Amino acid sequence: MRLALFHPDIPQNTGTLLRLGACLDLPLDIIEPCGFLFNEKAMRRAGMDYLDIVQYRRHNSWADFLEYRRQHPEEYGRLVLLTTHASKPYTAFEFRPNDIILMGRESAGVPEQVHELADARLLIPMNKNARSINVAVSAVMVIGEALRQTGLFPKK
Repeated sequence: MRLALFHPDIPQNTGTLLRLGACLDLPLDIIEPCGFLFNEKAMRRAGMDYLDIVQYRRHNSWADFLEYRRQHPEEYGRLVLLTTHASKPYTAFEFRPNDIILMGRESAGVPEQVHELADARLLIPMNKNARSINVAVSAVMVIGEALRQTGLFPKK
C-alpha cells in the first residue's frame, strides 16, 4: 500500500501525510511540482520531525511517477484515485495490499489524463451542500479503511 500526492499545494497537509506514513509504515510518493518549496530543511522547520523514519520518494513529474511505477510493478499496483467526481464510495471498494491511493491537488484535484489512467475512482460520501473534505483528512479516512481491509496496520 502506498499514498501518492499529486502536485500538493499546502505544506501542512503534506507534512501531516508524511507523519501518517511514518506512523503507519506507509510509503509516500510526492509527484512534483509542489506549490511550495519541498526540501528537508523546510519540512523540519515546519515541525516535521518524522523525516528520518518515513519512506518517501519524490518524482519530478507525473510521467516520471508512471515510469517508476512501470519499473516496479510488485510495489506499485492499482492506481486508486480519491475524487469528488467519482460515484463509488471508498467503503464499497475492495482494497489490495499494493494499491496506490492517489490524492489530487488541494486547489484543483487532478487533470483529466490522470482520471483516465486511474484503475478506480472513489469518493467519500458527504453532505451534498459541502464542497470537499481536507485532503489530509480524506487520505486518513481512506488509508484507514484500506489498511483495515488488507491487514497492513503495523504490528505492535
